[in-house]
Amino acid sequence: MRVLIGWDQAEEAELISLYLGASGNEAQVETDRDRFLGQAEGGSQWDVVLMTTNMPDAEAGYDVFCRVRKAMPECPVVGACRTQDIVQLARFISNGMRSYVPRDLGGDFVFLLQTTLESTVQAVRAEREQVIAEKMRDEIESVRRFQESVIPNRLAAPVGYQLAGRYEPAQIRVVGGTPVNLAGGDYYEVVHLDKKNMVVLMGDAAGHGMRACMSIMSLHTLVKMIASRKFRRTDVFVSEINRHFCRQSFNQQDGSLITLLYGILRIDRGEFTWTSAGHPMPLLHDRGSNQVTPVENTDTAGPPLGVDPDFKYTSYRTKLPTNSRLLVYTDGLVEAYPEGQQMRQFGEDGVAETMQRTGATSVESTLESLFDDSNAFTEGAGRHDDTSALLLERA
Repeated sequence: MRVLIGWDQAEEAELISLYLGASGNEAQVETDRDRFLGQAEGGSQWDVVLMTTNMPDAEAGYDVFCRVRKAMPECPVVGACRTQDIVQLARFISNGMRSYVPRDLGGDFVFLLQTTLESTVQAVRAEREQVIAEKMRDEIESVRRFQESVIPNRLAAPVGYQLAGRYEPAQIRVVGGTPVNLAGGDYYEVVHLDKKNMVVLMGDAAGHGMRACMSIMSLHTLVKMIASRKFRRTDVFVSEINRHFCRQSFNQQDGSLITLLYGILRIDRGEFTWTSAGHPMPLLHDRGSNQVTPVENTDTAGPPLGVDPDFKYTSYRTKLPTNSRLLVYTDGLVEAYPEGQQMRQFGEDGVAETMQRTGATSVESTLESLFDDSNAFTEGAGRHDDTSALLLERA
């Protein structure tokens, strides 16, 4: 610690200097009032100030204290007060003195100084860190709300279909078990191109938190810019998004990656044409046979966005039979796991089991069950990644 000391007795000042110096501190001791104030007002940085409240009396000491506080408002001040003058401490403490040490006649108080000064500095640092943490939490919460604002609250289903969407941010648990929602990296959108075609889009930025959120907001901006061209070929759309994303400076500097699934539903035919950039395959639930299967082999997906600007993605076509459901989701749903058991995940099997059990309920109820079951699988740890899902039913 760098300690500035203002004292009124030369013998005690020398002992204090030796004692604090032996503990590895940088202690500057001044027994002259003006030199002490010169150090305090000189612009140097100190971790803590130790001063006697009698320089040479309580009234003068209080004036010195006020000047020190004005010169260094962020630096904690610890007072040293004779036992008979403790009653004078009230106004010192009420005006910002952080702590004090009673000066006994035998001088034993010197041996309390190191502990008192250390605990005072640590307390002030903890308070400052708490303030910074609260500010950071407010900033993250603002970004999280902004990110969630781009996810549609209401989804319009075409005639003959039911549609529901759901998003939940990742959570962490801090001291006391309090869950904290993080800024997210998921994004989905449903757009009606015309009466016969509906776009289904879902993106997932790597990781979670501020960086993932910024990546997904970048994707959202690109989608809004490019979607106005009403791409009918899903492979061309994803290739175009990928080229733009690879050129962005944010992605080039941080190596951000996003998985993306872009699909177009031909409403009258029940055909779903789609392209995946590293995104999990949608799951198809045939409610007649109660079978849940991926729409394609998982090795058909191209790389995530941001890997290769020249990659040519491929489109695939899936038939949605009547009385079937299509689930598009991010990997936070399947990768939920109990604390310390990362290899034991909810997985596609868990998703399939829930969909089979709830196939007779509404799409909203099935989505709620999927999120509840996935979260319950973590045994109280909470999902470690953002989670999104769209469930489309063809009657």
